[in-house]
Amino acid sequence: MVLAAPVHAQEAKKVTVALDWTPNTNHIGLYVAREKGFYKEAGLDVEILPYSDTAAGTLVSNRLADFGVAGVGFYTQHAAGADLRAVYAVVQHETGRVVFNADRADIKSPRDLDGKTYGGFGSAWETALIGSIIRHDGGKGDIKTVTLGTSAYEALANGSVDFTLEVVTWEGVKAQLIGEKQKAFKYADYGVPDQHTTLLVSSDAYLKQSPDAARAFLAATQKGYAYAGDHPDEAADLLIAANPDALTDKDLVHASLKALVDGHYLRGEDGAIGTIDPAKNASIGEYLFANGILKDGNGAALTTKPDFASYISNDYLPKD
Repeated sequence: MVLAAPVHAQEAKKVTVALDWTPNTNHIGLYVAREKGFYKEAGLDVEILPYSDTAAGTLVSNRLADFGVAGVGFYTQHAAGADLRAVYAVVQHETGRVVFNADRADIKSPRDLDGKTYGGFGSAWETALIGSIIRHDGGKGDIKTVTLGTSAYEALANGSVDFTLEVVTWEGVKAQLIGEKQKAFKYADYGVPDQHTTLLVSSDAYLKQSPDAARAFLAATQKGYAYAGDHPDEAADLLIAANPDALTDKDLVHASLKALVDGHYLRGEDGAIGTIDPAKNASIGEYLFANGILKDGNGAALTTKPDFASYISNDYLPKD
């Protein structure tokens, strides 16, 4: 009798994801999808790559990662010719803000920041952003900048700098937990359009080569973020358990995720989750173009406004 060859389960498709920072609640859906088995159920073996100094967009555009978490830097990289396309909106609204100590009676509106010292993070976007906010309020936009990275928050607390930028759902939550009294200016109140501050990006090369894997990955990821929104305490514990060395402040993780959920960041007021709003994409793109932030591969400011619709795609998300 001739025995039939054994039937093997189809091998899981390997997918890699690069982070934009050390693990935090913006990444919650990725970890929930992995730990709850959503990726495995989709036939995927997803590896969340360790955070490195190399931007996630750079890793993706050079095919060293299939997907990556990106912020506004995605637009500058795309403009310079990087093979990138945004395919998932992690957050539905702007999470950044200009922040300063609440006891600063000399700071009442952005124009009062003229001549003061900003604790920054080293990107051209920051300078242009702050300058435009101050000018919108009637100031000149002239500030002094000290590049400090994450040390900017300590410098703000001890008065070494006058103001900085922070993510309200992380640094803002942390400040509240430890009792730091702060005041802030929202970007949108001073001429900056609302935006998806965190996106998942891929490359056109990967999307063309592996469209089915891309759709399966995004469907499982969307399921992970939805689960986190519906079960925030469990999701926060999963994120902490997966990153015990990086996430030692459990109260911060839980409070941050609550802020993301309650503020309709992960799931918009209209129920949108993952979908990139074409109007928001166009508005922030046009803002970046108008302020000379988008530059070509030679470092020259773009003189022709790009077709920002070509920067994004919702085609790989599950259809309703």
